[in-house]
Amino acid sequence: MGMPKRRDVIGAVTAIGLFGSEAHAQARAPSRASRAPAAPAGTPATTPLGPVDTLGRQVLIIDADTGATLLEKSADERMTPSSMSKLMTAYVVFDLLKQGRLKMDQELPVSERAWRMGGSKMFVQINSSVKVDDLLHGVIIQSGNDACVVLAEGISGSEAQFAELMNDYAKRLELTNSTFRNATGWPDPEHKMTCRDLASLAAHIVKDFPEYFPIYSQRSFRWNEINQENRNPLLGRVAGADGMKTGHTDEAGYGLVGTVKRGERRLILVINGLPSMASRREEAERLMEWGFREFENVSLFRASDTIEEAPVYLGEQLKVPLVGGRDVLLTLPRQWRRNLQVKVRYDSPVPAPVAKGQELGKLEVSGAGVPPMTVPLLAGADVAKLGLIPRIPAVLGRMISGA
Repeated sequence: MGMPKRRDVIGAVTAIGLFGSEAHAQARAPSRASRAPAAPAGTPATTPLGPVDTLGRQVLIIDADTGATLLEKSADERMTPSSMSKLMTAYVVFDLLKQGRLKMDQELPVSERAWRMGGSKMFVQINSSVKVDDLLHGVIIQSGNDACVVLAEGISGSEAQFAELMNDYAKRLELTNSTFRNATGWPDPEHKMTCRDLASLAAHIVKDFPEYFPIYSQRSFRWNEINQENRNPLLGRVAGADGMKTGHTDEAGYGLVGTVKRGERRLILVINGLPSMASRREEAERLMEWGFREFENVSLFRASDTIEEAPVYLGEQLKVPLVGGRDVLLTLPRQWRRNLQVKVRYDSPVPAPVAKGQELGKLEVSGAGVPPMTVPLLAGADVAKLGLIPRIPAVLGRMISGA
């Protein structure tokens, strides 16, 4: 009957009709990054397009959907996250709300310790009770340290116990370079995170809690007759900005976790170690605009798209569709689109019977500057095996052809 032949389909993506007809980009790193708006003096960050200067000591930009890194500088360096670590405080509260273990209208008592907490405040009153809903707004919009302590004590009995809960969540979310010692980001030599962990945590909040995430885009919140503006400098200044959290201590400098969504794309920026609020605003705005301008998301295929039709041996159908089983999206510098190469590999013909979802091959993505990717190809339909009598002509034909 002969050995099945391995089928290779090799060529640029345009050969399988996935993309348009832009001019071919060179494999060498283009110089467009240098034509971005003038940057302040600073050591450079690494990007696929070459170095980009930034004043930030630690910086990271990722695409929220693909996880691709657009720009990084000391992104895995453990740093003082300041109030940016309040993202984990909020994540824990969001998750307890989702589980039904906490209610938005549930009131939590304000202890003397919470009332006396320094730094940025919501201005809760001692011996009063505050709804979880209001406390969340106080944490997210006003960066209230007092609100964080009220939540921590109400949930875990003490802030120290709540910090252990935060560490448990960090393990679950695989934030491997994060250690929490309090709910506020108050200076502590062991309270550390990285830009990469902060970006991952921000992406989890967006994905896991769409019902609560809109709080981050609220421009102001009034409590105890005191109106406070959201400290996020991107809101109202950068199109599509909808979150997330600022931070500042003398040791860490000024920092920001920012998210911007335009169309179907969302970028997450983490930047820390800036010398002033003005430089934080300017750097965040400049780098976000750079990310949207220089990169694009390229859809290879949707989960149900037929990538190829594979011949079936002794099947009731002559062919079986090969599908990816999931959406496949890449983030690339705009001029690298035509560098993309796709290889579809499978053994041909596929012996019947075939079960829908059965892995039959692989799709390999590569190219100059393109992150390599391998996607399993699955059978898109069931194909039953022919009965004994119908099989005979197929077997004889294969023997005669020598295939």
